[in-house]
Amino acid sequence: MTTPDAAATAAPVIPPQIRSDAGAGGPGRSGRFGSLGPVGLVLAGGVSVQFGGALAVTLMPRAGALGVVALRLLVAAVVLLVVCRPRLRGHSRADWGTVVAFGVAMSAMNGLFYQALDRIPLGVAVTLEVLGPLALSVVASRRALNLVWAALALAGVFLLSGAGSGGGLGALDPVGVAFALGAGVMWAAYIVFSARTGRRFPQADGLALAMAVGALLFLPLGLAESGVKLADPVTLGLGAGVAVLSSVLPYTLELLALRRLPASTFAVMMSLEPALAATAGFLVLDQALSTVQAAAIALVVAASMGAVRTQTARPKTATPEA
Repeated sequence: MTTPDAAATAAPVIPPQIRSDAGAGGPGRSGRFGSLGPVGLVLAGGVSVQFGGALAVTLMPRAGALGVVALRLLVAAVVLLVVCRPRLRGHSRADWGTVVAFGVAMSAMNGLFYQALDRIPLGVAVTLEVLGPLALSVVASRRALNLVWAALALAGVFLLSGAGSGGGLGALDPVGVAFALGAGVMWAAYIVFSARTGRRFPQADGLALAMAVGALLFLPLGLAESGVKLADPVTLGLGAGVAVLSSVLPYTLELLALRRLPASTFAVMMSLEPALAATAGFLVLDQALSTVQAAAIALVVAASMGAVRTQTARPKTATPEA
């Protein structure tokens, strides 16, 4: 991601190649999903992602964190390859290098994040993870106002760190916290390589190929941790559910939404992910947050929304390359 304007959409999970394809129009496939309206579609996508994460936590005792990631990437790769049918010929060595790097970043991001989910609450894990894209957005900006948003995010992290109370990071598994922060770093890398892949491959072809790369990389790890447990029909069914909720359905809903919703509005809405994650963790996993943790999440959400609004409000001096 080489321009500040491209970095302005760091908060969204959806890859830029899908954003650009969605903005181009394409076939009018609104259907029953489209009747939700663009805002409803984005919220539905966010809810799907976070409840998919909650489902993944319930699956971990059966398949392990690495096994769940392997199932999610494998099922999502199969679905995307069948739907997109990406062309394999006619790409340069640099094209393939980019898509492989994208797949590595994607698999590492998912692997680290699911290791975090195995140790700390979903809402806290997403809050720490979103610091990666937020830092990317702030670093890419040349506006002093973004330092305010960075300070607000740091205040949220300070609250999570405990500051003398019993409800912060000190009460959490430090390994889980490290995994969540590592996932945030890889999320930033994911955004960078997603943008580069989107410039080299048409529509969602690059995403499908990168998902296949990630699945191939992670499958041996999943098999090493869980072995034949991954072949259990119930485990396979739940893994497919995680893939649909966390990858396939959100990408579809967000693609439909972006045909009618400005990317800047979409980015602000995606900043609500930590709050949605905390809600899913509470409803599905009975992961209640302390007052301190809830306040910290609110600060990080506000910082993410502010950074996105600041970025998208600046005058455009170059066309976004995503």
